[in-house]
Amino acid sequence: MNCSKYIIASVSLITLSKAILAQDNGKKKTVDITSTFKPVLRDAAKINFTAVPPATDSTKPRLTYNIPQQPVTMNYQSGALSPVALPVQTIEWQNSNFIKLGIGNVHLPYVQAGFSFGDAKTSSLNIFAKGYSSKGNLENQKNNYANVGLKGFLKTGKNMQWDGKLAFTGEDYYFYGYKPDTLKFNKTDVRQRFQTFEGSVGLQNISATEFGVNYHPTLRIAAFTGKNSMSNANETNAVLDVPIQKRITDQFAVNLGVTANITSYHKADKLTINNNLYYVSPAVVYKGDNLWIHGGVIPSWDRKDFHLLPDLMAELTTNDKKFTLQAGWIGSYDKGSYQRFAAMNPWIIQPDSLLNTRKQEFYGGLKGLLGKNFTYNAKVGVITYHNMPLFVNDTTDGKTFETVYASSMNAFHIHGEIGYATGEIFNATASIDLNQYSGIKGQPSAYGLLPVEFNADMRWQVMKDLYWTAGISAWGPPDYRTKSMGTKSGKAAFDMSTGLEFKITRQLNLWVQMNNIFNNKYERWNQYKVYGFNILGGIVFNFNQK
Repeated sequence: MNCSKYIIASVSLITLSKAILAQDNGKKKTVDITSTFKPVLRDAAKINFTAVPPATDSTKPRLTYNIPQQPVTMNYQSGALSPVALPVQTIEWQNSNFIKLGIGNVHLPYVQAGFSFGDAKTSSLNIFAKGYSSKGNLENQKNNYANVGLKGFLKTGKNMQWDGKLAFTGEDYYFYGYKPDTLKFNKTDVRQRFQTFEGSVGLQNISATEFGVNYHPTLRIAAFTGKNSMSNANETNAVLDVPIQKRITDQFAVNLGVTANITSYHKADKLTINNNLYYVSPAVVYKGDNLWIHGGVIPSWDRKDFHLLPDLMAELTTNDKKFTLQAGWIGSYDKGSYQRFAAMNPWIIQPDSLLNTRKQEFYGGLKGLLGKNFTYNAKVGVITYHNMPLFVNDTTDGKTFETVYASSMNAFHIHGEIGYATGEIFNATASIDLNQYSGIKGQPSAYGLLPVEFNADMRWQVMKDLYWTAGISAWGPPDYRTKSMGTKSGKAAFDMSTGLEFKITRQLNLWVQMNNIFNNKYERWNQYKVYGFNILGGIVFNFNQK
């Protein structure tokens, strides 16, 4: 009985619990899970560096810098191959304002002066003067010289500059080279006097215009007279030169030049000669890093005779600028004028004719640097001359020279030069020219022209205020014409000079110059012996030094 009650009660509780569970109370059911697990990242493996000092390097580093020198190079232009008078070697003084006085056994006296005005930026005016009187041991071996002038420039805008020059030169020479030397002449009978009034004016732009154009037209005029007891003559020379360059790119440019060279010569016997020369020089220029080319032609009119001259030059240079190959085929003129001939040989008489010398040269060579201080230049060429002036002794006593012409001639020419420079401390140059003449037409020989010529000069700053200069001149024997119209060769010549200049106060310098130290009695022109040993010295007063 009791068991039945328990069974009934159990069934009732189960039924009631199902009913209760079947009811929905609207709440969200969730399940919470509780655990002791915690996720942890594993430690990453690290690279450990151990500091070790570098090994000691005791090797001395060698720092080598290859810096090429930048010398001033000039485009080659053939020089005039003409007989020239031996220049008087004197020490050149570079002072702004100075008066130089000297006296010697030959020069009595010697005077030179120079004055400068302006700021040298917008304007400048230089006044210069030089004069001396010299007398040798031979009868009538005399020479007087005087020169005075002024030169300056003026900037009249941001890119325009005028330059000009005015000068007068007076010279007296004496015909002392007569043979036999027992002949007697009055002073006025053997004196020859030259006077020159000259002036020039030019205009140039300081920098290229906005169109890449550079220009520098110049006009030079000279009035020249020559007088002696036999005759006299006067001459007017005018030269108008108009060079223009148009820059196309950094490498290319176009050049155009126009030149008019006019000479009017009047002799006392009413002889009048007009010797005019005109030419145009167009060219194209290319300048690259290693190559320079100048290509053009020169149409010319020599007394209305037309000639087309070549104008071709080229240079090929290495990257370090130490070696340059050069070649060219060029043509040019040397003006035939009484003034130019008298400067070459001051003992000529007035010429009966004036001819311009036309020449063409084909050359090749090399130039460059040797080390840090040496420069060199060597060329070999063949030159053709037309109407080459030559000077020959007269057939009476030989004291004067006549002007004759070789209608054409050739010359095989070798030129070499070398230079050494260490800033302003030491400078030395040496050059040699060898000429072999052939194919001479119109004359038996190349009278008066030098087959060999050597020159060397040195200037050394021994101390702060002490300078030493030295020079050597030598040449092979030129041919000359004898009284019997034959041909002979003269003697070789050697001349050495030296000088010193030093400062004794801030405004006073002392100087001395010795020429022809070995007292060689050579002749540049036949029958005209040089002075021999001569010494000259004096003072220089610098009145701009404070």
